[in-house]
Amino acid sequence: MFTGIIETLGKIKAIQPIGGDVQLVIDASELDFSDVKLGDSIASNGICLTVVSVSGHSYAVDVSRETMSKTALQNWRVGDTINLEKAMLPTTRFGGHIVAGHVDGVGRVQKINQDARSVYIEIEIPQELMRYTAHKGSITLDGISLTTNAIVPERNLVCLNIIPHTAERTNIAKHWQVGALVNVEVDLVARYLERLLLSPKADSEPKSNITEAFLAKNGFM
Repeated sequence: MFTGIIETLGKIKAIQPIGGDVQLVIDASELDFSDVKLGDSIASNGICLTVVSVSGHSYAVDVSRETMSKTALQNWRVGDTINLEKAMLPTTRFGGHIVAGHVDGVGRVQKINQDARSVYIEIEIPQELMRYTAHKGSITLDGISLTTNAIVPERNLVCLNIIPHTAERTNIAKHWQVGALVNVEVDLVARYLERLLLSPKADSEPKSNITEAFLAKNGFM
């Protein structure tokens, strides 16, 4: 799990096709590798990827065809800058929101305007993901935990204001321009609430054999 608070930026060093999918080598000179082990997860532009090797200040990850088809990774090129976040620890300060690193779809930047010291951005996301968005709600874009200023359902838009610190510490300043593709992960809580609300009624679910009489007989009451 992640929080959507970007630790540092990485750069795509190599993209190597292997057996039908690809392996990426990511240079992360400012990432703290002291606690990075093989098998650890690092969110790369919001995609949870597994470290398969480490060499100096670079690490390699394998990417399946499924991941390539569902994310903006299919458009990555050598030299591209990406957002990096290591998996959270139980002691980590929770500065963002719950992020799984499982991308739900790909959005496209539609508008960028300077708004005083911040940057106003509109991003079109897949229509089926709009129901998980809300005014002043949380959304993850390229791995960044962001708050929606407004939503425009009829145009499938989420509207954001990016403060200077966020723009400088992420790939927004370098990568986000009109037409750019971004990875979208909706609020995990919204997904589970939908699942609970749409699940079958309790009377259609299997009944438990645990009764009050059973608990009393076995010394639990």
